[in-house]
Amino acid sequence: MPETIILLVVLGVLIFSILIWAFSRYKKCPSDKIMVIYGKVGKNKDGSNKSAICIHGGAKFIVPVIQAYEFLDLTPMSISVDLKNALSRQNIRIDVPSRFTVGISTENGVMQNAAERLLGLKLAEIQELAKDIIFGQLRLIIATMEIEEINTDRDKFLEAVSRNVEVELKKIGLRLINVNVTDISDESGYIVALGKEAAAKAINDAKKSVAEKERDGSIGQANAQKEQRIQVSEADSIAIQGENAAKADIALSNAALREQEAKALKIAVTAEKIQAAKALEESYAAEQAAEKARSEREMATLEADVIVQAEIEKRKLELEAEAEAEQIRRKAKGEADAIYARMDAEARGMQEILTKQAAGFAEVVKAAGGDPDAALRLMIADKLEDLIKVQVEAIKNIKIDKVTVWDSGANGNGGKTSTAGFLSGLMKSVPPLEELFSMAGLSLPEYLGKKKEEIEQLDATPITEDAE
Repeated sequence: MPETIILLVVLGVLIFSILIWAFSRYKKCPSDKIMVIYGKVGKNKDGSNKSAICIHGGAKFIVPVIQAYEFLDLTPMSISVDLKNALSRQNIRIDVPSRFTVGISTENGVMQNAAERLLGLKLAEIQELAKDIIFGQLRLIIATMEIEEINTDRDKFLEAVSRNVEVELKKIGLRLINVNVTDISDESGYIVALGKEAAAKAINDAKKSVAEKERDGSIGQANAQKEQRIQVSEADSIAIQGENAAKADIALSNAALREQEAKALKIAVTAEKIQAAKALEESYAAEQAAEKARSEREMATLEADVIVQAEIEKRKLELEAEAEAEQIRRKAKGEADAIYARMDAEARGMQEILTKQAAGFAEVVKAAGGDPDAALRLMIADKLEDLIKVQVEAIKNIKIDKVTVWDSGANGNGGKTSTAGFLSGLMKSVPPLEELFSMAGLSLPEYLGKKKEEIEQLDATPITEDAE
């Protein structure tokens, strides 16, 4: 009996020990590690022996004697890669300091590569191996890209680095987690120059944008002022046209031919002055447009204080031009009104003179008993003294201080001596009164006498008695 009990106890202890040992060979894999089971682990599909089995998560029974296990740490590794003198596509050597974060991949197939190539290596050895791969791929990528692409298009550069480096890292069971390029420089200063160029371009673009916005504001203000001036000018033009029409109606209703001529002259002079004023106004407008175009061209490159000063000066010129145009218009209107007033006064004076003369002529005809011929003779009689005076004036200034005559006394020319003939011819050079009247288309009145020939003819006419 005691032997049986002892045997049962030993058997129980053995069985318990076997269970404890069996449970100890059942290994669980933590989440931050990969458990690699190697030894006799089975065969591949092609019939070859498997090198290892990788387990990420879960548990696995490790067959004693024929199987063993180890863990690969999944903790990310940060690798500093200071690449120097890498030759770019433009044959310019650049420095690319960067930092890569890598870790053992949990992807099926890639874990197998990690088990075959990294199992048993220390962390520093794994980092060094990864750094060599990264160096080679960085140099290869930089050799296929230009500096402008590397410096300005970082996304494209990082994408190329991630794609190429990760492919190579997967071959040893690693995966790329992150790439961070801290800075890029070159020994020739080309990248620094590109940065300065980009900064200058950005500053110039900002200044140009500010200048364009200020230019747009100035253009809007100038357009509003232009519309205001146009409307004011149109209103003034309509008012002037109304005034001219009213004056023309008054002139047409109250004036004769002279007043019509004065009106025409007034309109012509006024139109000329208005056209001259408009020409000046258009000239000033053209100068203003040219000034505006010039200021728009220069505004893009000027600073804010210069632009404001130019706007002030331009506004001052516009105000002076407007004042000068208004002064010219007023002066033209004043001159036209003065000419009209003068011509109107002359017409009225002429009308008054002719009216008085007509009234005087009417009185003379009335005094002559309504006979126009008698009235004409009265007027000639009234002017007879003046006519005689004109005849006398013809020889008045002939100075005869002393006359010496040598005359032979012979008679000739109708019994006249030479001296008598000279004096007679001298007196005949004075136009006779009757000839003067004849040249005027008139005849002497009967009360002034008749010609000698007519008197002699009357005396020679026989008087016939009425025999009957």
